[in-house]
Amino acid sequence: MPSQDVKRKLAAILSADVKGYSRLMREDEEGTLRTLNEYKEVMFGFIRQFRGQVVGTAGDSVLAKYSSVVDAVRCAIEIQKELRARNSDLPDDRKMEFRIGINLGDVIEEGDTIYGDGVNIAARIQSLAEGGGISISGTVYDQVEKRLRLRYEDSGEQTVKNIDKPVRVYRVSTEIQGLPESKAKVEGKKSKFRVAAVAVVVVIVAFVALWQFVWRSPSPKIEVASKEKMAFPLPDKPSIAVLPFVNMSEDPKQEFFSDGITEEIITALSKIPQVFVIARTSTFNYKGKPVKVKQVSEELGVRYVLEGSVRKGADKIRITAQLIDATTGHHLWAERYDRDLKDIFALQDEITLKIISALQVKLTVGEMARMTAKGTKNLEAYLRLMQASEAWGRFTKEGNALARKLAEEAIALDPNYAMAYLRLSATHLMDLMYGTTESPEKSLRRAEECVQKALLLDDSSPEAHAFLGRIYLTKRQYEKAIAEGEQALALGPNSDFLQAALAFSLYHAGRFEEAMALYQKAIRLNPIPPAWYLSSLGSCYRELGRYEEAITEYKKGLHRAPDSSLGHLALAANYSLMGREKEARASAEEGLRINPKFSLEHFAKESLFKNQSDLDRLIMALRKAGLK
Repeated sequence: MPSQDVKRKLAAILSADVKGYSRLMREDEEGTLRTLNEYKEVMFGFIRQFRGQVVGTAGDSVLAKYSSVVDAVRCAIEIQKELRARNSDLPDDRKMEFRIGINLGDVIEEGDTIYGDGVNIAARIQSLAEGGGISISGTVYDQVEKRLRLRYEDSGEQTVKNIDKPVRVYRVSTEIQGLPESKAKVEGKKSKFRVAAVAVVVVIVAFVALWQFVWRSPSPKIEVASKEKMAFPLPDKPSIAVLPFVNMSEDPKQEFFSDGITEEIITALSKIPQVFVIARTSTFNYKGKPVKVKQVSEELGVRYVLEGSVRKGADKIRITAQLIDATTGHHLWAERYDRDLKDIFALQDEITLKIISALQVKLTVGEMARMTAKGTKNLEAYLRLMQASEAWGRFTKEGNALARKLAEEAIALDPNYAMAYLRLSATHLMDLMYGTTESPEKSLRRAEECVQKALLLDDSSPEAHAFLGRIYLTKRQYEKAIAEGEQALALGPNSDFLQAALAFSLYHAGRFEEAMALYQKAIRLNPIPPAWYLSSLGSCYRELGRYEEAITEYKKGLHRAPDSSLGHLALAANYSLMGREKEARASAEEGLRINPKFSLEHFAKESLFKNQSDLDRLIMALRKAGLK
């Protein structure tokens, strides 16, 4: 990342986690999650009160930043006092004690995320704290020692993991520090006033305590989602949105890795017919934004939300994840995993199975095998493919070229990696779609060869069947295209892309009713859909004579992609068929403004319509709108 793009600042960082969290979860998952949820809300309230900002909440951890180190320490003290009081009501084996570490250091800010050595040191100091205790770095001590009259115990210089130099650590007591010895004689002269003073103080303290007991505001309540406010009715099966896992690695270039893990989990879940899974493109719309679980649930129409973070080191990985029932605010499951990077495949499966278990879904043997299939055990090949997916998703000529290079490298590392061949096929198809190929015939042939190789290695890949269906459609082999699309959908029933891919083939085969129903399902699975889903649904309505509904969908699509030439031209055809000539010509002119090279002759030649009558009707409508 170029230096001018990096936003650095000095901040106080508070890092906290639960001592013995794994034991607590092992002995009583539901009870532990209820307590964790309650205690986190208490902590969030204090963090806001002391002008802090929560920047991480995955698993049992809390990460917050402050502009004032004094505020950070005061906040930590109040948190520990409150949690200590709440723990007094719990049995000894169920008490939940947070360890808190505070550091003052330089951090890198990216949206609402922070990373860098300043954060890492806070986390390391936190691990040195006792349960219910607070540890601070030397940089914090230097700032607060004379400002906060607390007891500080010097723990000496500590060598901590992945930090070059030892860090001086102090333990902090919440008790008020005694008066310095030099002032003892002065205080002795005033002893005759002490009894009266103490009495007054006791009265005041008692009054304040009573006032707090009567008037103190309750801890912040969890905001739960309202079913009545949801943009869509809840499905009749467990519904989940997987938010993009936050990249907590020091290198922002590792974003592809955290994104890849998120996508792997979504893909695995989408193969389970008993679960309703929101598409990646909709959940990634929230990436880098400060959103609440309640908001996600109501906007996407789901009951459950999964969020987490990923920290990748040289050969280690830490993943935290938590599953929340947005309609109750309860955490169904939360965990932190520290593993070797080579264990990433098993770890992704483990997390997915934990989610399935928490949703009380029982899998058949076949569903289990389909969900956990990964295709390679070569870590380097896997990493290359995730980078290729990120590059391909930029939808640029340069990104496509890079994706092809990375996919070829993945294949060289593991010649039996089916998904790598599929990604390579996608790059050749993109050359066709964007006209960046010197030989369309060669690109199509190469795309088909790669897909056939992928299917030879793994015929259970829904994406491979979908891509082969697209190739057959390009070759005007409609029945084969539809058959492959149906096979893809059977293998991945929750995928919006597979719904739309089959719909695309059905539409061009003249089966408009079926295509319309599938596009509607795709949009429900992907409530923040790509523009072409909306315009394609509009075209289905148009072909069925439902022109007003078509206008609504076309305009939604153009709102998302205002510079879509084909979107404006499709709307022009719709207006033309309605006899609204003025609006048809205006839409056609806008389409030509964006793409002055458009011609009806080229459009007809490239059309994929099976029935000549469908194509003739569309060409006539466009000609009537003033196109040539």
